[in-house]
Amino acid sequence: MSTPRDRDGFDDDAGRSWQEPAHLGGDEPAEEPPNIADRRQRPRDGDHSSDPDTWRPAGWDLPPAEPDRPAQDRGGDQGTGVDPAWAPPGAPPQPAPRPERRGLFGGRRQKDPEMERAFTYQGDLVGAQSWALQRGWTLSDGSSPEDAALQPLIESAPVRLTKDHRPASVLRGRGGSLDLIAFDAVYASGRYLVPEYAITAAPLLGTPPALRLSPARLWKHGVGGMVQIPSDDADFERRWTLLAAEDGPQVRRLAADTDLHRLLLGTDDGDEFWTAGGYLAAIRPDGHRPELIEHHTRLLTALVAALATGF
Repeated sequence: MSTPRDRDGFDDDAGRSWQEPAHLGGDEPAEEPPNIADRRQRPRDGDHSSDPDTWRPAGWDLPPAEPDRPAQDRGGDQGTGVDPAWAPPGAPPQPAPRPERRGLFGGRRQKDPEMERAFTYQGDLVGAQSWALQRGWTLSDGSSPEDAALQPLIESAPVRLTKDHRPASVLRGRGGSLDLIAFDAVYASGRYLVPEYAITAAPLLGTPPALRLSPARLWKHGVGGMVQIPSDDADFERRWTLLAAEDGPQVRRLAADTDLHRLLLGTDDGDEFWTAGGYLAAIRPDGHRPELIEHHTRLLTALVAALATGF
């Protein structure tokens, strides 16, 4: 049912929100919101990125990193900030740096004098040789005619020595009741002589039996045809091995000598003994020094005494 207010279903309120445009009515235009699309087409005032003549990248207008100042000598001491032209009173002049040596694969390092001294064989000038000179011993470099008799000791040694090994720093003198010869078995390595073994020998009267006395823990080299001489001392038998070319009274006395057993059992089992060329010799993987010469002297004295008993 309709009423007069229904106006036949038509509503005139839809047009009440219409207003006349401002530019026609004379009113001030409303402020427009910023238009991003228009700004991209027409940049704002003061935007230099649109002008190629005035545009500069960020940081372009910064001042230079180094101001204008006189150039300094790059060779001076820049790490400490000290003027290289100044030196404390009485300071020694600094040597000029050596030019770097160039080679096929670049620069070569300069040799260290301490390393040169350490790896240069000098025969222990302040050790064994000084000790020997104080006791009236004689010195030789191993090339004298009398040193040729030492080569059979090197060739028959119980260790593996090559034909390149030779005697050096030979010391001759009196040790207790024995005439001794102490020398180093050396080999050449480049320009240097390397002492590998220390040998001390004592000459024997007559013809000594071919024998070898070695610690049981060491590997035996060149013992073909030799037989083991037993001992009644179980401790000595466990730590030391006595080999001889043939069984006889001399080697039997050596195997039964209790004083020799006690002396050898008090060592570190680092020495070997053998006979060759009329000598009884002791060898140890070391270079000679005073303590080692005295150690070999004690052991050789006991061995010679055991072999000479009843001879």
